[in-house]
Amino acid sequence: MRFENPIFLWLLCALPLLLLIRFYLWRHQQTLMRRLGEWSLLKKLIPDRSGRRQLTKFILLLSAMACLIIALARPQMGSKISKDKRQGIEVMICLDISNSMRATDVSPSRLEKSKLLVENLVDHFQNDRIGLVVFAGDAFVQLPITADHVSAKMFLNSVDPSLITTQGTDIAAAIKLSANTFSQNKPIGKAIVLITDGEDHEGGAAEAARDAHKKGINVYILGVGTNTGAPVPDGAGGYLTSQEGQTVVSSLNEDMCKEVAQAGKGTYIHVTNTSAAQQSINHELTRLEQGEIDSVIYSEYDEQYQTFIILALILLLTDASILNVKNPHLQRINILRRKKKADNEK
Repeated sequence: MRFENPIFLWLLCALPLLLLIRFYLWRHQQTLMRRLGEWSLLKKLIPDRSGRRQLTKFILLLSAMACLIIALARPQMGSKISKDKRQGIEVMICLDISNSMRATDVSPSRLEKSKLLVENLVDHFQNDRIGLVVFAGDAFVQLPITADHVSAKMFLNSVDPSLITTQGTDIAAAIKLSANTFSQNKPIGKAIVLITDGEDHEGGAAEAARDAHKKGINVYILGVGTNTGAPVPDGAGGYLTSQEGQTVVSSLNEDMCKEVAQAGKGTYIHVTNTSAAQQSINHELTRLEQGEIDSVIYSEYDEQYQTFIILALILLLTDASILNVKNPHLQRINILRRKKKADNEK
């Protein structure tokens, strides 16, 4: 179950507060009653009073309020799951999350700009399957290849350099790992979109890109950063320093990026403007052969708020039908007393 307006659920936190206020008022009332005299005598003076009825009415009213709050949040449930066949391609996005991607020579930082670019790419993909690999000195699959674009954006939000402790920029490992995640023996366009600054290159990337192309996978490189570079933040308010105590300055390694893209029969794009870079890579990807893609679609969310509104109305009607005091007409009916009288006559 999902909620269209989950902010209303915070109102549920007010219900325990109302319960505490009700309890305080009840205790205060009990204190005042004791000051008037003995409870046994007071019961005779106010025979119609019913504490249980008042408590019952309060619980019914509180429950009705809870149902109305849930109704305002608009609970929904997926009522239909459909399988569809569409024409598209498969794209594996490789995102560099090494420490050098913290550099701020592009605003707000290389990594944040890269994440924004990936998010825009995902929004543009329609019938394509996508996956996400993150890498630094090592690489791992953050999201296997899928048609679920919502999950891709969700996993993207959790990406941070702290995910990988081994530092460096092992592009070869990222390409090799990505090449093994595509659908096997399927006639469909496949691409690796690698976003990096190329800093601290481990070697072997061009060979890995060449091997990927032999498998029918094109390798595209998006370079993030500037040639002049910038100091690398250490995540604690300072900057990384070398063993000699010098501040580490990271710059974009464009030559290496171009070499890898050429080996993978792809294109190198320098990310100066996010929108322009997105348009360029989209143009390149449209040239790939589209194939049949199976996708599972969760659609037609069914509104469930009606159930809670009906339940709230039932609770309110029940509350209205219960009097605050005992019904004098019903007090005259005493089945036990009549039964006792009949037994005595026998």
